[in-house]
Order: sequence, then structure tokens, then C-alpha cells
Amino acid sequence: MADSNITKRALASALKELMEEKNFSKISVADICEKCDMNRKSFYYHFRDKYDLVNWIFDTEFIAVIRKQEASITWDMLAALCTYFYENRVFYRKALSVEGQNSFSDHFRELLYTSIRSHLRVLKGAENATDFQVNFFADAAALTFQRWILDKNCMKPDEFLEQLKLCIQCMAAQYNNLQ
Repeated sequence: MADSNITKRALASALKELMEEKNFSKISVADICEKCDMNRKSFYYHFRDKYDLVNWIFDTEFIAVIRKQEASITWDMLAALCTYFYENRVFYRKALSVEGQNSFSDHFRELLYTSIRSHLRVLKGAENATDFQVNFFADAAALTFQRWILDKNCMKPDEFLEQLKLCIQCMAAQYNNLQ
């Protein structure tokens, strides 16, 4: 297992380095393998394609950030996510601009969907949220993060989180007024 993670990390590092120089669409699996002196067979043993590698990078790095932070409160997790994206914005600007099969945008949206669904199930008054409602919030969150990271002058993570909180609080207040 240790060798597997070493190989995956080497491939991830190679992709990150290449993405500093080129757009994601211009990078091939052969480029990644050449950068870290591996063969394509090694790459495909660990990943389906380069999109799968990007998703693995996010999953492993963000989970490591959460573990270090010991963030269990939703706002703490969002703050950690914002900081992580901001610190890695060069990489994620390129990753988020790619759409289609197995793209990071779709992967991130699915993670948000799962997280939002589980949070709504325990939230008083929202435990019976429909798929439509969960999709609404997941789409809104995914596009909000994407717009923020893709903005060349993206605001600092704490500013972004504060704006996000204000939007959510405003929506909650409007919802409560409708009740």
C-alpha cells in the first residue's frame, strides 16, 4: 500500500507541475508519466484517466487538511475548504475550467451534493428535503465556488466565507418569514 501511495503522489506532483506550465487540456497521460519517469501502465494501474488523478488529488489533500484542522463544524469545514482552494487556486482554476466526463467540476458537485444532503437530513425543518432541493443547493454551492476560484482577483478565503454566510443567513431568514 505504501508503494501505491508513493506512485500516486509522484503522478500527482507531476500533474501539478505540468499544470503550472500548461492548460489541463494540453496535458496528456504520457506527459505526466514522462515528468515522473514512469510508464503509462503504472499510471493506468492507479487511475482511469487524468481527470481521475485530479479528483484523487483533491480528495486526498482536502481530507488531510480536514484532519489537521479537526474541523467538525460546518463553518470550520467550509473555512478549511476555502483556504485550501485559495492556496491551490492556480491548480484549481485550470481544473475547474474543464467540464465533461469525470471532470473535477462534476466530482466536486457530487461531493457537495452528498454533504448537503446529509446536513439537511439532520437540520430541523429540512429533514425531508427533496432531491430537487438538495440539487438546488449543490448546484448553487458548486457554481459559487467555481466563480470565486476562476475570478482572477478572487477575494481572500475569509472574505469569501463571510459573503457566503451572509447569503445563507439571508436565505434562511426569508425561508423563516415564509413559514
